Amino acid sequence: MPAMPDIYYVEDDAAIACAVKEYLEQKNCRVTVFDRIETARRKLLLELPDLTLVDWNMPDGRGDALCRWIRERQPELPLIFLTVRGDSRDVVSGFQSGADDYVVKPFELEVLYSRIQALLRRTGGRRPARLCCGDLALDRERMAVFRGSREISLSQPEYQLFQILMENKGRTMTRARLLEQIWDSSGSFVNDNTLTVTMKRLREKLGNPASLKTVRSFGYRLEDIL
Repeated sequence: MPAMPDIYYVEDDAAIACAVKEYLEQKNCRVTVFDRIETARRKLLLELPDLTLVDWNMPDGRGDALCRWIRERQPELPLIFLTVRGDSRDVVSGFQSGADDYVVKPFELEVLYSRIQALLRRTGGRRPARLCCGDLALDRERMAVFRGSREISLSQPEYQLFQILMENKGRTMTRARLLEQIWDSSGSFVNDNTLTVTMKRLREKLGNPASLKTVRSFGYRLEDIL
């Protein structure tokens, strides 16, 4: 379990959200509350937590739809439903949507925290090994890159460049930082044109995806196309 787990909580009931947040923060967790599914979805496209808590009934949609959306992109992200819907059919539907655990309101905060601890122990507290951006995917354990179901063969610098952009999805990475992380860290001195050539080859191999942006005179950014 991470020393200070980063938790996203999708909940529109301010009183419940506040109580859960305050309790978990006393247990040395970082908790970010989202009162709309769309807000949570946009945040998840930019940065992943260690675990997500999801309510079922939200003003702008259903938690099970959000759960399926998360599972399509991050199969390993730990996810727990917190909901008043305790009917057996709802529980089954929650697990079928991809939830790892299902907690029915009202619940004891101590029990919720124990469930969180147990789930993070089972998952090892690790961030997902597979990162996705649209139909592009990077499997960090296999060191493999895919577009759809097709694996793409990359050189080592191309793979490192893609990995840095994928791990920092939504953020613009400067040319100077990319040069430092990919080449200078190994003691190899290269000129600025090396990055330009590597990026050109990477784009071509990936099929020139619209999600891979050039920020003119500054750097590059990988982002989901909504």
